[in-house]
Amino acid sequence: MDIKTTSPIDKGSILSISKLFKVISDPTRLSVLFLFNSVSIMSDAVHDLGDSISIGFAWFFQGYSEKKQDERFTFGYNRFSLLGALITGVVLISGSFFMIYRSVPRLIDPQPVNYSGMFWLSLVAIALNGYAAWILSKGTSKNESMLNLHMLEDVLGWIGVLIVSILMNFTEAYRLDPILSILIALYILYKTVPEFFTTMKILLNGSPENVNVKSLADSIKNVPAVKDLSHFHIWSLDGEENALIVTVLIDPSDIDKAREIKEEIAEVAHKSSVENHITIEITTSKEELEKGYSHNT
Repeated sequence: MDIKTTSPIDKGSILSISKLFKVISDPTRLSVLFLFNSVSIMSDAVHDLGDSISIGFAWFFQGYSEKKQDERFTFGYNRFSLLGALITGVVLISGSFFMIYRSVPRLIDPQPVNYSGMFWLSLVAIALNGYAAWILSKGTSKNESMLNLHMLEDVLGWIGVLIVSILMNFTEAYRLDPILSILIALYILYKTVPEFFTTMKILLNGSPENVNVKSLADSIKNVPAVKDLSHFHIWSLDGEENALIVTVLIDPSDIDKAREIKEEIAEVAHKSSVENHITIEITTSKEELEKGYSHNT
């Protein structure tokens, strides 16, 4: 859920190899896991499926994120990466709730599972996810580093399945299977839900998490010659780049200093993680300030 596509990744790179590897391996495991009647394997497979979708969208949207701004998208194409994060979040959250729904009845009425099949499948899954993590560990981009962590989480989840299968082999404590399934689903929700709402906030033009909005507004008001401000809007373009629009009121006698005033406000914005997208309008009338008019400078 927390994957960006702003780092330079060539489509023939390590990320592409890992994507192909996961796309081939995950459906294979999904096609056989139903044979073992294990909800914990299903939950882990949901987690793996989410990672496959994340890798797929990170690769697919890379071409769009590198495109320059045009008449259709004047801010550029970086925000396309958010669509991938949003879709991945929906898949993981809905899949987790479905697995909890499937697992709770198993707690009340435990069902036999093929723990021998669970054992061998978990070994294969650990090897496959471990190999994918090893491939990604050779990468240097932010995408590859983040996805490597997801792969390591997959390995840990399948190690849990392996341990449970061994325990059930000796005790036939079949309730361990739904318990592990619920724990995996809750862990996925714990990791995914905050990222999902963060992505939604960005898409809805919410204030950036890394900017103290009140402090920034106060700092602009403290710029010499600035008497007041209005139409103060700050938002994130893609979770990394922020944008700012503000109209400030100055005394008519300072209109010749408009350029210097704008430069000072821009410097204040730079200190608050707003680097490239800054629009500053200047007015000398309180009435114009409230209506949103500005003085051409």
